[in-house]
Amino acid sequence: MTSGLLRICWHTMNRTTIKLPEEVDAKLRHEAKRRGITISELTREAIELHLAPRRKLGAAAAGRSGRSDISERIEEILASEVSPSH
Repeated sequence: MTSGLLRICWHTMNRTTIKLPEEVDAKLRHEAKRRGITISELTREAIELHLAPRRKLGAAAAGRSGRSDISERIEEILASEVSPSH
């Protein structure tokens, strides 16, 4: 019988050791504490975000488009590139 506690299967995780500069370690610990999560959770989240496929925004090259209205339309252009339909 569980008392409402989350049960975690540790055998599905691999243990990895990393070396961090003191200032990065301090930032990591501070952020984990601020968010109320473990250092491991925050580290996994950061690694997953870093390794996630990245979409290239076409608006990043808008300065080379030859169009003169880009600065006036940038919000519209960015919105179309980050919409869920893309």
